[in-house]
Amino acid sequence: MSIATLSATPPPPSSGTARRTGRLFALTGAVVGVIYGYDTGSISGALVFLSKDFHLTEAEKGLVNSILVFGSIVGALIGGKLADALGRKAAMLIVAGSYAAFVALSAVAPNVIVLDAVRFLLGIAIGISIVAAPLYVAESTPARIRGASVAAYQVATVAGIVITYFVNWGLSGGGHWRWMLGLSAIPAALVLIPLLRLPDTPRWYVLKGRTERAVEVMAMTDPDVDPREEVAVVASALAQESGGSARSLLRKPYARAALFVVGLGFFCQITGINAVTYYSPQIFEEMGFTGSGQSFLLPSFVQLASLAATVLALLIIDRLGRRVVLLCGIGTMVVMLAVLTAVFARGELHGASTWVGFAAILLFTAAFNFGFGSLIWVYASEAFPAQLRSTGASVMLTADLVANLLIAQFFPSLMARAGAALTFAGLGVLALAALVFAAATAPETKGRQLEDIQDYWRNGGRWPASPVPVSAGSLSGSAVPPTTTP
Repeated sequence: MSIATLSATPPPPSSGTARRTGRLFALTGAVVGVIYGYDTGSISGALVFLSKDFHLTEAEKGLVNSILVFGSIVGALIGGKLADALGRKAAMLIVAGSYAAFVALSAVAPNVIVLDAVRFLLGIAIGISIVAAPLYVAESTPARIRGASVAAYQVATVAGIVITYFVNWGLSGGGHWRWMLGLSAIPAALVLIPLLRLPDTPRWYVLKGRTERAVEVMAMTDPDVDPREEVAVVASALAQESGGSARSLLRKPYARAALFVVGLGFFCQITGINAVTYYSPQIFEEMGFTGSGQSFLLPSFVQLASLAATVLALLIIDRLGRRVVLLCGIGTMVVMLAVLTAVFARGELHGASTWVGFAAILLFTAAFNFGFGSLIWVYASEAFPAQLRSTGASVMLTADLVANLLIAQFFPSLMARAGAALTFAGLGVLALAALVFAAATAPETKGRQLEDIQDYWRNGGRWPASPVPVSAGSLSGSAVPPTTTP
């Protein structure tokens, strides 16, 4: 594939039109994120009522919760190959259609066996979406807003969880668990409309040899570049890569990148965020809170604070950089886990200590969404060149989901056997290890074109000592000076 194969650049759309198209890519991905967040959290309220209707045992309740994670692992494993073979857009269409179908089916499930089967299929769709949606957004937006656009997916996910808690609270009076589960079928069906109108990403078209179409879409989505020259840069980068298999991740120069993304994905969940999401009632009960507030309102306030923290990350991620946001978020998690350990070590909680514990849970969750929650999507979509990008994202998010499954399975028994103080102390040690790992391995990719980021890994985990050449796709006068990892 040579530059000579590219025809003359088509007449570019106005910069305003290109920016609107780029925003539509980001908005579509965000809507999918809202649905993902809602579907992930909706079972927390519905399970209270469907357990009574279906007369579930404790083991059956656990399976209803965890089977979605099993499905998500399967979806994450196949999501990268699917996005490469069929396209980022096709994968998104499959996700949106599956969301609409499976949440509607879960709402009318006649028994727990059907519900489990449908939630497993829904989990597969979720696993595909957490690979495909960030790729779709990252490969379709200019470098100067790429971090914020991908982070918007996390904002949307948290917004979906917030909506879940308030919907559950509103429907809890009548025990309407079928409505709790099924409402997200409506936006999932509606998001198919803009998806059908949008093209696939320029980089996927280059990956498939459709360079003329890649030039057209690049001109539609990025007003800051010469589309023909930028497509030539992408094609040149692809020509230097050996393939997109998972085995390629273990070979130089990307073995270091693979270690980074797998470690980041695993630490993202093993530090305990979903212990709070899945088991908030149990944690708040340990603190002395009782009644309906513990089940619905307190988690809602926690998620509202997380939403605010995620919006803040979105606003500053392309200004301060990825590393600053990530390390500040993890560092705050470490401090809040230390506070929770001290609070629970006091024994019986009452008065001010109860509210200190609640504040620590709120700040811990907000810090996660500010750092890990926002950055995992950004790094999943940035760390690898185009041929390895979807495979790398699948591996990273599979590690994330495996850790999620471990937390979901073992956190309650740890709380019961070791006690809350030791459990949160253990999570604190893991968070400290995550902070050290991120400080040692996370690159600063702010403002760099996706094709330039591979230079970091080729240079042994440091940016080249000489200035990175400004590609045709870089912003004039806005190239980020080379840095070295501390």
